[in-house]
Amino acid sequence: MIQYENKYFIFDRPRTVTVKEYLRRARNAARAFLYKLSLEINRPAEGSRKKYAVSLCAIFRNEAPYMKEWIEYHRLVGVEHFYLYNNFSDDNYKDVLRPYIEKGIVRLIEWPVEQGQMRAYADCYSKNKNETKWIGYMDLDEFIVPTKQNNVYDVLKKFEKNRPSVLFYWKLFGTSGKIDRDKNGLVTEDFTVCWEKHDTVGKCFFNTRYGYEERLTKDMHCVWGVYRGWKLPPVNFCDKVCFPNYNPVNSSDFPIQINHYFTKSYEEYRNKMSRGDAFFKINPRDMKYFYRHEMLCKTTDFKIYKYLTALKLRMGEDEGAEPLTGGIH
Repeated sequence: MIQYENKYFIFDRPRTVTVKEYLRRARNAARAFLYKLSLEINRPAEGSRKKYAVSLCAIFRNEAPYMKEWIEYHRLVGVEHFYLYNNFSDDNYKDVLRPYIEKGIVRLIEWPVEQGQMRAYADCYSKNKNETKWIGYMDLDEFIVPTKQNNVYDVLKKFEKNRPSVLFYWKLFGTSGKIDRDKNGLVTEDFTVCWEKHDTVGKCFFNTRYGYEERLTKDMHCVWGVYRGWKLPPVNFCDKVCFPNYNPVNSSDFPIQINHYFTKSYEEYRNKMSRGDAFFKINPRDMKYFYRHEMLCKTTDFKIYKYLTALKLRMGEDEGAEPLTGGIH
C-alpha cells in the first residue's frame, strides 16, 4: 500500500507501507526515546554573551531579484544578521547587498565550491559560533513564519538550554496559476496557493552552544549537534526528536512554519532549473517534480500577510518599520 499523507503531513516522498516499514518506525521510536534522554542529560553552559540572538546562513546563485525582500522580511521577524555565501553568481547581487554590508547586517562570503552547500553551512558554524546564539540554515525561497508569536527568537529561546537543533516544517507554495509575473512584485504577496498540510521536510535552526556534527549532517533538513561526544539529533516544534522520515507531532496547529516558494511562477521555475544547484550535482527538480507538487496546491495560506504592511514599508526604505516582538493578543 502506498501512503501519501497522514493526519498532519503530506509526505515529501510517498511511502510504501510494509511490515518492514512498521518495524523501522518502531526502531526509530526507540531511538528517539534514548536520544531524548541524552538531550536531557547534556546541557551545555550558557557561555559568554553573543552579539546576535538569531542569524541566517544561506548559499545563493543568481538570486539578486529576491534578496532585498528576503532580507527585509527576516529582519522584521527578528533575524539580526545574515551570512550569505555566493556560489558562482554573475548577476548584480553585489549592488543589492552593498547597503546591508555597509551597515553590518550582511556578511558576504565568496564560495566558488561545486555542490558546496553543506561545506558552507559547516564553515558558517565554525567561524561564527561565538557571535550568534542561533544559526538558521535556509534558502532564499524560504521564509520563516511565526504564526502564534511575531518574533522567531520568541519561539527558539525555550529550546536554548538543551536542544542543539530545532526543525521547522515547510508549507509548500506553488505558482498560484501564474505563468509569469512582474518581478518587482513581492513573492510573499503574489503566491498564496499551497499544500493543504505541511511537508515532512523543513529546515533547522542550530544552537551554537553545541558542536556541529558534520558527519551526521548529510543534508540541510536534519542538522545534528554534538556535546561531550554525544551525537544529538534535532527536535521539532513539539520537542519531539526527529530523523529523516520520522517526524512525530501531536498537533496540526503549527506555531511556526517555513513558507517555501519553491516554484514561484512557471517561468521562474524553468529559470531556476537552468541555474544549477549548490547541493545536487544533477538537479532532480524537473517538470515531473514540478507537476507532482503543483497538483497538491489545493488551498490558500495568508499567515505571512500579517507582516505585509510592515514589509512594504521596509521595501520602501522606511526605517520606522522595526522588528516585531511579543505575542498576538
